[in-house]
Amino acid sequence: MMKNMMVLSSSATFISSNFYPSFLLPFHHSSSVMGLKCCKRASGENSSHRFSSKIEDYGKIRFPDVYAPRAQQQQQQLIEEEAPPMTEVIPSLRVSPGQAHPLGASELENGVNFAIFSQHATSVTLCLQLPQSREKLDTLHGEMIELTLDPQVNRTGDIWHICVEDLPRSNVLYGYYMDGPKDWSQGHRFDRSILLIDPYAKLVEGRRVFGDLNNRGSQFLGTFDFDTLPFDWGDGYKLPNIPEKDLVIYEMNVRGFTADESSGLDPSIRGSYLGVIEKIPHLLELGINAVELLPAFEFDELEFQRRRNPRDHMINTWGYSTINFFAPMSRYASAGGGPVSASREFKEMVKALHGAGIEVILDVVYNHTNEADDENPYTTSFRGIDNKIYYMVDLNNGGQLLNFSGCGNTFNCNHPVVMEFILDSLRHWVTEYHIDGFRFDLASVLCRGADGSPLNAPPLVRAIAKDSILSRCKIIAEPWDCGGLYLVGSFPNWDRWAEWNGVYRDDVRKFIKGDAGMKGSFASRMAGSADLYRVNKRKPCHSINFVIAHDGFTLYDLVSYNTKHNDANGEGGNDGSNDNFSWNCGAEGETADPKIQALRSRQMKNFHLALMASQGVPMMLMGDEYGHTRYGNNNSYGHDTAINHFQWGHLEAKNDHFRFFSELIKFRNRHHVFRRENFIGKSQVTWHEDNWDNAESKFLAFTLHDENGDDVYLVFNAHDYFVKVGIPSPPQKRQWFRVVDTNLESPDDVVLEGVPGIGTRYNVAPYSSVLLKAKKK
Repeated sequence: MMKNMMVLSSSATFISSNFYPSFLLPFHHSSSVMGLKCCKRASGENSSHRFSSKIEDYGKIRFPDVYAPRAQQQQQQLIEEEAPPMTEVIPSLRVSPGQAHPLGASELENGVNFAIFSQHATSVTLCLQLPQSREKLDTLHGEMIELTLDPQVNRTGDIWHICVEDLPRSNVLYGYYMDGPKDWSQGHRFDRSILLIDPYAKLVEGRRVFGDLNNRGSQFLGTFDFDTLPFDWGDGYKLPNIPEKDLVIYEMNVRGFTADESSGLDPSIRGSYLGVIEKIPHLLELGINAVELLPAFEFDELEFQRRRNPRDHMINTWGYSTINFFAPMSRYASAGGGPVSASREFKEMVKALHGAGIEVILDVVYNHTNEADDENPYTTSFRGIDNKIYYMVDLNNGGQLLNFSGCGNTFNCNHPVVMEFILDSLRHWVTEYHIDGFRFDLASVLCRGADGSPLNAPPLVRAIAKDSILSRCKIIAEPWDCGGLYLVGSFPNWDRWAEWNGVYRDDVRKFIKGDAGMKGSFASRMAGSADLYRVNKRKPCHSINFVIAHDGFTLYDLVSYNTKHNDANGEGGNDGSNDNFSWNCGAEGETADPKIQALRSRQMKNFHLALMASQGVPMMLMGDEYGHTRYGNNNSYGHDTAINHFQWGHLEAKNDHFRFFSELIKFRNRHHVFRRENFIGKSQVTWHEDNWDNAESKFLAFTLHDENGDDVYLVFNAHDYFVKVGIPSPPQKRQWFRVVDTNLESPDDVVLEGVPGIGTRYNVAPYSSVLLKAKKK
């Protein structure tokens, strides 16, 4: 080998095969040893070089920058050097053809196997970065070894594969260069210059500190860890296995829960999985028994920083922009610990929550990815691997990406390959991380065919419902998408899928704030939405009842703002829903008026009582237990600030509010009349109402009957005046005790043991609600 010659591609195809003995020629079915050489690049993001697989002129070698962001890469001029740089010998690697399954990086007895699907690729190159080639293990700066796969040897069907022996079992980074047809009109988006993440990578390395603007252009690469012993779940460990009807769900954001200084946690664990563990006592005191985590798959929180745009001041703190569907969000690890620590700490979080009797439900985003649209693409994985397979494209319109997600692309969920990919991802989270359930963002996308048309029996939705590994999981659909496919009450379900009940949200909001003509609808929602879900074997628990969720107003803002105030998002106030069904109670935003403040407090309590007294599964939002405000912003996805961070100081300051919320959750948990297995019938409820058709009537009273005589009587008055109501007779040998009156000051607003002395009539205050319980005399 010539002294100054640089082997630019550590591949089966070399610069000139005439110069090399036969064992360096394209690999066949026996192992081969390669003496690898590559260029040692200088440290720093803008000084990295990628190696061409062919040298036309040894005097002038070009090194484009693959570590810079895509926008910079397109603009950066190629650097010319008059002579090749010094070479450095990398330890020899032995390779063999490998095997097609499993996909991703897997450990074999004789090495690490890499397998990736691409039907339309014509060239696949595996790129490796060994730990000894990096100055630090938490940096991507270093040499890249390229192994070009021979389609005659390293391809089985549409799966490309290779086994690399003698690799370290951890701290190796890897990605792929792929090439293929350039015909955009047929849906192809191949670009040989972009280093791609393996969709099946179980861990992803990249930026390690959340929101670190100094590393906004970080490259993300797959990695693996075969050195660490299996996680110890403990001898006494068991899954909570809470019946669906008994769930009380708390929707929360991992980072936002403890990121604020007021959490009192050490800065190294604020906003991390370990931070959640520290605050489990709060969750137990509140009384919830399930957390629904906003997206915790690897995502790029600095996606708005790729180019100048009206949103480039924001940081994606919600996480609905997935990079990889197998790896936990690495920047939720404590102290910038990286992907291996993130994986372990995620498991520690799940183990601790399960130990406290709290289930873990993941909000998952299989409807789109982070790769955006064709106008401003951000290719990191699927787009460059096989765009036509992974995304819905309109072949009748120049191969344009279809957009039913509102985020520029739509995952082609019911393609057989993509469907199996999603199932593999879900199974991974259940088997590896012991997840209890999933909430599917914009799940109506999962009900569309490759051309976007709705399917009556979508294969993926059915497969999730029938899968044996997922059989113990809660599966919850957000049954709409941004293309107008609204499936509340009609989501294909196979008697397994529950739904976010958007009708519940809207009807309860309208009634509590005093809209006319809502009494009948409000009664239906309180009774479990039988009009929507009493079909086949569906039950009340298939209705996930909520008044508030992460998108939209917080509970405090729902009673404090008539309109959204989203100017801080940089979109001219055009983002976020305009249909909030909110009421500011007399003043827009913050006010010192004590009467308005008292009314707002009552309304928040009314909403919470309605939620906890409804048949079905209640879900509340993190922060509503103390009255968190986003100051009228109903689409706060891009603010990594107090707007989205739990304010622990406010929790202490508003202890009376928290006490009401906590006591009501506990009351629900102790009374099965709110948690019926089946829809309530005439023997289980009495509606004290003969005025159903009066649109001006905003008053509803009913009794939930208990087989043991522990009846519960509820009244909701959405009028702006007092209503004196006749109280029905309690069951024999019982008398009524007042548990809740939202018009009373704390601690009289909720008294779990009840206050006796209830007569035959009760004067119900304007915009208030009352709960009575029958107890033995």
